Amino acid sequence: MNIYAFITPMVLLLLFLEIGYSVYKQNGIYSFQDTITNLGTGIGNQCVNLGVAFFVFKFYGFIYQYIPWKVPNTWYFLLLLLVIQDFVFYWFHRTGHTLHIFWAAHMPHHSSEELNLSVGLRASFTQRIFQFLFFDWVLVVFGFSPEMIYSMAAIHLFIAYWHHTQLINKLGWIEKIFVTPSHHRVHHGVNPEYIDKNFSEFLIIWDRIFGTFAKEEKPVCYGLTHPPRTWDPFYINIQYWKQLIDDAIAAPYFVDKLKIWFMPLTWRPRGLEQTDLTQRIGYDLEEQTKWTSKQFAFSKPYLIFQLLLGLVFMYFTINQQNALSVFDRIIFSAEIMLMIYSWYGVLEAKPWAIFTEIGRLLLMGATFVIVLYQHDLITLIGWVSILTLLLVGASLLYISFFFRYGKTEGEAFPLVNA
Repeated sequence: MNIYAFITPMVLLLLFLEIGYSVYKQNGIYSFQDTITNLGTGIGNQCVNLGVAFFVFKFYGFIYQYIPWKVPNTWYFLLLLLVIQDFVFYWFHRTGHTLHIFWAAHMPHHSSEELNLSVGLRASFTQRIFQFLFFDWVLVVFGFSPEMIYSMAAIHLFIAYWHHTQLINKLGWIEKIFVTPSHHRVHHGVNPEYIDKNFSEFLIIWDRIFGTFAKEEKPVCYGLTHPPRTWDPFYINIQYWKQLIDDAIAAPYFVDKLKIWFMPLTWRPRGLEQTDLTQRIGYDLEEQTKWTSKQFAFSKPYLIFQLLLGLVFMYFTINQQNALSVFDRIIFSAEIMLMIYSWYGVLEAKPWAIFTEIGRLLLMGATFVIVLYQHDLITLIGWVSILTLLLVGASLLYISFFFRYGKTEGEAFPLVNA
């Protein structure tokens, strides 16, 4: 079983509860465009995790067969694994804020200028593979099975998920031992005193021991020192990779082309000047200008509806209890990537987004029915086929009636925080 498919419904329940409460209280901690981008990125990341799971079970399984000692799958050894994995993750997370290649794999998670539970889903497409490839393999050497490691990694992520909220204040004595939302708010801050602090995910003692702890003492300004200024999930994921590749190509000395990947974030090849991406100059809330964009008029209800459909489609894709083949999941995952890219086009009122939305709706609807029919899960005139036809048809009608090039709503960047 894919444990992510088990945890995902609980994550979404907490998310929708926080969104509902925030809308009721009108506290302004959710931005519509940012939330759609966060959830779209999270949906895409879940599909990437399918490949990560395959890698973990194959590569870790190869190592595990040569380990002479095996740790039994009991509750107390699982608790020990949680503590050890938390310690390993602290160093992985800290490295992700220290060296170029690891920051490139982690930076997308910090690219939101808000902090709420949807930000917890804004994960890099590459971070998890870096974690398993460079750090978590040591857990196999300790004798933990690949199944235990992969499952505990998901549980560890779920524990960290609830830290992404502004609704929970400081928690007294708990903060001395465990990571709380207050600690993690600091971690997401670009205030000068908050940058590169509080890397722990479960036990805050690691930050206290290794000198990276900071208290939440002033309002936190969320985001990056070099925000991407787009809702494009793919650009958000490749922004820093592009900078590294460009620098490696431009570096006059061959050795610098190799060194750049594993050097500190402020380092650039000899002969190249510092850029905004490498200087990392922090700023406070009153200095922040949040990114926003004009979107197609009447697109909010449409995108909310598509998001709900996309979540169902994603869950069906990652749930390994159904009869889908590997090839089916690859096709569905590719369509999901097209879907979240098309949403970005709607959020920024790109002319091509109307055509990509129409195309991907037809493609996703057709392949969904065909694949299920091939596996004898539905009939061509059954209720699932008819419902799919109705949902796709309703979406196409909405686009044809309401989406027009040049008809937009919202405010264009810059929109200065009040």
